[in-house]
Amino acid sequence: MNDGPERAALQGFLDHNRDVLRRKCSGLSAEQLALRHPPSTMTLGGMLKHLAWVEAFWSRRVFLGQPMAEPWASGGWKDDDDWEWHSAVDDSPEDLWSLFEAEVAAADEIYAAAHLDDQATRADPHSGDRATVRWILLHLLEEYARHNGHADLIRESIDGATGE
Repeated sequence: MNDGPERAALQGFLDHNRDVLRRKCSGLSAEQLALRHPPSTMTLGGMLKHLAWVEAFWSRRVFLGQPMAEPWASGGWKDDDDWEWHSAVDDSPEDLWSLFEAEVAAADEIYAAAHLDDQATRADPHSGDRATVRWILLHLLEEYARHNGHADLIRESIDGATGE
């Protein structure tokens, strides 16, 4: 669906923020993706997995109302509220990248078939409102922007790489 310049701007900013994350996480080994910048427990691998989950949650679970597929359906959130962050150390870089790229592509396909004012099937778990595609895209922008700031610090601590 085409919602004109607003859609193009939202998608463009989201794509840019996804690309920033890709650059921050690119070229790193499994060990580097698992490194922390104390006192935070965040890792770049965890960030990739978390944002893959965010993409799946908002596009499929909230917007379409579908149950979560694997690996999310059997994720260990019962025992660890931050399972996607912490379990990433057990995933290979290839698996993390594959998961992230698959969830981004699936989400893009879902949103491209909808209008910005289309409402989610399920209510937003935080507000109880049914979010629009516009709101979801803005929320994704906020989520990526916040975590890209974290990624800047973590990547710099790993190998000194800075900048977008």
